[in-house]
Amino acid sequence: MILVITKMNVLPERRMELTQTITSLSSFTRAEKGCAYCEFCQNIEDKNRLFLLEEWDTEENLMTHLKSEHFSVLLGAMSFLAQPYRRTFHTTFHPLGMGKIETLRS
Repeated sequence: MILVITKMNVLPERRMELTQTITSLSSFTRAEKGCAYCEFCQNIEDKNRLFLLEEWDTEENLMTHLKSEHFSVLLGAMSFLAQPYRRTFHTTFHPLGMGKIETLRS
């Protein structure tokens, strides 16, 4: 699995517009082949700090997403940011026989 984290610091006067854009695009992303997870979040201490969290099953499906028309729209909406966004990619794995661990209990 590939976890993609996009961190954004939006201009206060453009927060609503960016939020609406990403919210509407998220439904397209969730429907794409290979998208296991897509959530749009806001920092509880600073409402102008936003995060887009995505999980993809393969690099091929992620690359198809990054070339999609609605991803281009997302990149265009990044003009609403106070500073450049930061996107990180993390490869994850699930140990054989463990599956996904949703919660850990002691």
